[in-house]
Amino acid sequence: MTRRFEGKQGLVLGVANKRSIAWSIARALADEGAELAFTFQGDRIESSVRELAESVSSPLVTSCDVRSDEDVQRVFGEVGEAFGGGLDLLVHSVAFAAAEDLAGRFTDTPRENFWLALDVSAYSLVACARAAEPLMEARGGGSILTMTYLGGERAVPHYNVMGVAKAALDASVRYLAWDLGQKNIRVNAVSAGPVRTLAARSISGFPTMEAIVEERSPLHRQIDADDVGAAAAYLLSDAARNVTATTLYVDAGFHSMGM
Repeated sequence: MTRRFEGKQGLVLGVANKRSIAWSIARALADEGAELAFTFQGDRIESSVRELAESVSSPLVTSCDVRSDEDVQRVFGEVGEAFGGGLDLLVHSVAFAAAEDLAGRFTDTPRENFWLALDVSAYSLVACARAAEPLMEARGGGSILTMTYLGGERAVPHYNVMGVAKAALDASVRYLAWDLGQKNIRVNAVSAGPVRTLAARSISGFPTMEAIVEERSPLHRQIDADDVGAAAAYLLSDAARNVTATTLYVDAGFHSMGM
């Protein structure tokens, strides 16, 4: 059986623990031959990320503060050294908003928290894509994937400023796809339905979101992180070589419903 990612090398940002969507994507890639590097943010999750990375024989695990251009450049410099000057795949699964801003009213979002959410959740993709560009160009092209959500298109109660950040992320995908397409670099997004991750726990009313999706989606069922991993692997693979600037919904069809 041919493994789709044999000989491919990728960087995964956003793994926090074994329940992370980013980890399900990484596992799907590694199972089909990809060699992967990982980043982590903060000492609290470092040991968890290193343990998971070791399980797929990762050659590089390094810290990354996506709000620092200098740190992003350092990370991609390390990636270039680890991978012989090139990069084929980039998985961006990074987002953050202050917990209090996901519980109250969007109207009450403080200015500094607004910019924090957009910086971490949207601009970080731009910064990483810019740093990845020369490494992917050296390989004759590459594929970049990020994680979005329906809350960037529609108002989802309690998603608040994160929804605004996802809207900026969605637009960034399209503009990056245009800029980088001439170098055979594709940029896509997966929009997942509610998945029980550590980050999801911070969203007020998350169990209600799950129940509504199960009730109203055409398939009447929940999704899990492995569903997202499978869809992401397709977008990152050569089978999707003519797919770019696209959002693939993995939500049992919920996004298609009006009520």
